[in-house]
Amino acid sequence: MLEKTFYKVLLSRSFTIPVKIVFWDGSSVVYGNGEPQATIRFNEKIPVRDLTKNASIALGEAFMDKKIEIDGSIQKVIESAYESKDSFMRSSKFRHVLPKQGHGEKESASDVQSHYDVGNDFYKLWLDDTLTYSCAYFTNGNHDDLKAAQMAKVHHIINKLHPQPGKTLLDIGCGWGTLMLTAAREYGLKVTGVTLSKEQYRLVQNTIEKEHLQDVAEVLLMDYRELGDRQWDYIVSVGMFEHVGKENLGLYFKDVARYLTNDGVALIHGITRQQGGAYNGWINKYIFPGGYVPGLQEMVGHIVENNLQIADIEMLRRHYQRTLEIWDMNFNAHRAHIQDMMGERFTRMWDLYLQACAASFESGNIDVMQFLITKGASGKNLPMTRDYMSNKH
Repeated sequence: MLEKTFYKVLLSRSFTIPVKIVFWDGSSVVYGNGEPQATIRFNEKIPVRDLTKNASIALGEAFMDKKIEIDGSIQKVIESAYESKDSFMRSSKFRHVLPKQGHGEKESASDVQSHYDVGNDFYKLWLDDTLTYSCAYFTNGNHDDLKAAQMAKVHHIINKLHPQPGKTLLDIGCGWGTLMLTAAREYGLKVTGVTLSKEQYRLVQNTIEKEHLQDVAEVLLMDYRELGDRQWDYIVSVGMFEHVGKENLGLYFKDVARYLTNDGVALIHGITRQQGGAYNGWINKYIFPGGYVPGLQEMVGHIVENNLQIADIEMLRRHYQRTLEIWDMNFNAHRAHIQDMMGERFTRMWDLYLQACAASFESGNIDVMQFLITKGASGKNLPMTRDYMSNKH
């Protein structure tokens, strides 16, 4: 009885939309005015002590194990919870215990491989043909298809560098190689990609050999911290700094500065928070071990303390929301196949992950930003205005 009272108090102020709650004993209640937009069913009671340790882990695991089910949009329910100022989703009281993290080279390799080496066949089912696993860039609102938007993002990033043919580019965390290989093919750059994922490395290496790009492209299976004394004219890093850990973020930008030539230009793209840095216990435990989303002020501090200068910052929060919504639609179009491949618990976990992230961007709980930075006087090798950034290549 006390636990049910706790749940009623907790949930009564946790949503900005009308939600129906069905408890484990069959009783129900509607919070908010009007017809419920979603129903949350507790098939089992989740111990209060688990919630107070870390609500995201307790509720995420309960959803994975079908102890909780949601009728309606998971994204809408979570977005509503982030929007409510009194929600447990925004309270530090419900995230006392976080999974332990480490960011040494062995741990970083293990973290990356646990996520990206799930298998290329899995990612090919719901990413676009470019296998780009980061925020797309929708130049025509919601009318772009995903592949077009991902290629628009690639060109948007490279164009911001104002690259000159024959110069060199390093891609830290190169993924499946779309950005670095586009820079080699279309912009005349000599490119180096570095990744810790064996699956990604093999695919990029095969593409380089198949397209006879060995003279202008190389991919390295190694930690970016071990690149030695080499330097590049341009550096790009997309969706990477979220993995280095809070304690290593300053060192990450120190390495960016070390690898840039004098007056070099870098474009650093990744997930940040305008409200300050944060962890998510469930995502850290099941999706991205070692992940940390830094705050905007924190990012700017690390950039300038390493004698780098900021030339431009662009927020792309709504673009990532849209990207995730398309990924989840694609994921669910192949849901039966994925469930056969990976099992029901894994499938529920990934569906929750994609929708929860879309909700987090939609609510403004997290953001994604592009930092255009230079080594040397800001913008020395860049045009005087921002107009060049939107020019079609």
